[in-house]
Amino acid sequence: MSEFDYDVLVIGAGPGGYVAAIRAAQLGLKTACAESRETLGGTCLNVGCIPSKALLHASELYEEAAGGALAKLGVKIDKMSLDLDTMQGQRKDAVKGLTGGIEFLFKKNKVDWLKGRASFTGANTVEVGGQTVTARNIVIATGSSVTPLPGVEVDNDKGLIVDSTGALELDKVPDHMVVIGGGVIGLELGSVWRRLGSKVTVVEFLDQILPGMDGEVRKEANKIFKKQGFEYKLGTKVTGAEAHKKGVRLTVEPAAGGASETIEADVVLVSIGRRPNTDGLGLDKIGLELNARGQIEADHDFATKVPGIWAIGDVIPGPMLAHKAEDEGIAVAENIAGLTGIVNHAVIPSVVYTKPEIAGVGLTEEAAKERGAVKVGKFPMLANSRAKTNHEPDGFVKVIADAETDRVLGVWIIATVAGTMIAQAAQAMEFGASSEDIAYTCHAHPTHSEAIKEAAMAVTGKPIHM
Repeated sequence: MSEFDYDVLVIGAGPGGYVAAIRAAQLGLKTACAESRETLGGTCLNVGCIPSKALLHASELYEEAAGGALAKLGVKIDKMSLDLDTMQGQRKDAVKGLTGGIEFLFKKNKVDWLKGRASFTGANTVEVGGQTVTARNIVIATGSSVTPLPGVEVDNDKGLIVDSTGALELDKVPDHMVVIGGGVIGLELGSVWRRLGSKVTVVEFLDQILPGMDGEVRKEANKIFKKQGFEYKLGTKVTGAEAHKKGVRLTVEPAAGGASETIEADVVLVSIGRRPNTDGLGLDKIGLELNARGQIEADHDFATKVPGIWAIGDVIPGPMLAHKAEDEGIAVAENIAGLTGIVNHAVIPSVVYTKPEIAGVGLTEEAAKERGAVKVGKFPMLANSRAKTNHEPDGFVKVIADAETDRVLGVWIIATVAGTMIAQAAQAMEFGASSEDIAYTCHAHPTHSEAIKEAAMAVTGKPIHM
């Protein structure tokens, strides 16, 4: 009889957790996954990445029809209207299908789903839903949740002051939505409701949107979204919010100090970031402390300082991205199995699923210059034949390379399919490509990806189509 119930117990069934569980089972380890949600997939699949993309896609199509873009292509619609119930229904269908798919994969790979919230009672012991379970290895993959904003109390049920989850569930289009936070989630969800008819005002504490991204990309994105109808209050701090029968009265003031003012809105979306989910885990029972940012520290192999306890995804340092967590899930399972699981954290792409999309991988130009001399090549989407044919002129591709070695250090893209294009850049960087390697790789014509080739050629001053 085995000393433990399981070889591996994963706490959390989000993108990192469910992938870790499946990979561990594939490697012959007896595996269980503890999840308190009624469905698998975590925040990403249930109330994050997937449902937001369902609404983003649907709202793009609506705007193309309602805004006249289709008519300019000769596709004329005499009568059209918004059926928000149906739009929300297809979002729910997408989530239902994908969560069911993970449940099928658990059964296929013989992963036990332990339903309930998990809490440590000892180094190798966890209580899940009133049941005590032991495991030789325990992987913490509990993800993250919305960071609260003092003075602005979220109540998704009322639909007035909401977080990202509540913003997905609105049953009518607000006349005026205020988004607190000019980051990825706020801009994506703000885009959904703007396309469907809302006036959208973005209140951002910093002097520019999309913190952490390349400076040139941030400025260009600001211009593009402003042209689309977004209103901004940059360098502005929110000091309070009062919900009333007709909406929300928001109080703001300059971040640097100054006179306050009020903004009236139908809905306020609080989107200032996310924080690791560690409350209730009982980490004190195993002597595992959090760092100053509330994260669990793990080494290169994703092992914590407590033997047999591992951690991945949003609870450890690094970008809070589903695909980062997935890669770490595979790596930690392989490390537990005695293989070599590695994640190159220097090459983790990030994407903003607005229209156009914004994507980046590697260093920003600012960060690259801090490390040494660089060469930069840019190519505008306006000069790309496919983008021009599709009437998608906004954006550019930017390739940053080391001035001496020509090794690509970072790639930044604004284009309608930037999220797809960035995969080529990430793979090239993973293999240590130079800008010349990309420039002399044949790209299919006509495609948006030719702009990556041209930007790489521009690094040495020789683009063809500009």
